[in-house]
Amino acid sequence: MQQIVNFIIRNKTFLLFLLLFSISLTFTIQTHSYHKSKFINSANFLTGGIYNSVNDISTYIDLKTQNELLTEENNRLKSLLYNSSEKNDSIQLDSSLLNSPYHFETANVIRNNYSSSKNVLLLNKGSKDSIKEDFGVITTKGIVGIIDNTSKNYSTIISILNTTSKISAQLKKTNHYGSLTWNGKSPYFAQLIDIPKIAPVKIGDTIVTSGISSIFPKGIPIGTVHDFKLDITRNYYEINIKLFNDMTNIEHVYIIENKDVLEITNLLKNGSNE
Repeated sequence: MQQIVNFIIRNKTFLLFLLLFSISLTFTIQTHSYHKSKFINSANFLTGGIYNSVNDISTYIDLKTQNELLTEENNRLKSLLYNSSEKNDSIQLDSSLLNSPYHFETANVIRNNYSSSKNVLLLNKGSKDSIKEDFGVITTKGIVGIIDNTSKNYSTIISILNTTSKISAQLKKTNHYGSLTWNGKSPYFAQLIDIPKIAPVKIGDTIVTSGISSIFPKGIPIGTVHDFKLDITRNYYEINIKLFNDMTNIEHVYIIENKDVLEITNLLKNGSNE
């Protein structure tokens, strides 16, 4: 203990300088958006490299599980392909995919938080891969979240397990839509709010993305109705959704880019100015 005290006394000038420098740097980053952006990008680069190395090890250990998931997806795609009623149908399907405004990019999750109230995931793709803010992120089973920030090689996702997340979703069978939120409790459940009283909600009903926003296409799976209650004061349902995705075990994802988003945004902006 005495040695620590002596060290502080001998180096008090330098330690004071470090303290003041740290305080000034913190204030600079917090009060200037440019510096804040550069700091976040640098932090993403440094932490991304560390988590990428850790992810390489965990990926090797988890190969069996991931191979099972890939096999499941291949089986699903083959089922869609071979259950086409005739060849003309498959040609039309291929044509519609080619003309789709949505572009898909694969990525790996190298860090996944699910135990806090504002969970964020880290991906191994960034601006050099043309990844930008507000791109949607899904897996073969369902929705994951929305890109929040990018650096050259990495990007972060605001998870659906984030109390600030709000995504348009609907009942698959009736098209009644509301907002997908999270109450900060279980990582296996999310909540669908603002579903009107007239909607015929049943336990087991499938919930999908509504397609109303420009981020996600319509029909991306989310989960099923686990239970629900009616808010009498507002005449809207509050629905508890059992998620299709196991959000505690996300590794391979698809990033969705809507190539028409700029056109849609400009059109809506011009319409609101009239």
